[in-house]
Amino acid sequence: QVQLVESGGGLVQPGGSLRLSCAASGFTFSNYAMTWVRQAPGKGLEWVSIIDTGGISTFYADSVQGRFTASRDNVKNTLYLQMNSLKSEDTAVYYCTKGWRNMSPEGQGTQATVSS
Repeated sequence: QVQLVESGGGLVQPGGSLRLSCAASGFTFSNYAMTWVRQAPGKGLEWVSIIDTGGISTFYADSVQGRFTASRDNVKNTLYLQMNSLKSEDTAVYYCTKGWRNMSPEGQGTQATVSS
């Protein structure tokens, strides 16, 4: 069955960086676009980024454009999200999902907290 395991979250000060990872198994990872979504405290799910199957094309929400970079390693079956210049409003649980703009997380997510 599909398994997506997110990791790499933590507590960071405003302006800092985090690199999230998503280890995928149970499906042919290289055949699927992948999406990052997040859920801030008390809010709904928000789409963050999409990366195509080859990692060539990436798309970002306006709120993270220029600060976040999605990438993937189709040999390691792993998705990444490099988050720079973090702001307090980036505090959320981050999830990776299988497919194009899939807003239904299946993993447990990883908590990123931006606070001084």
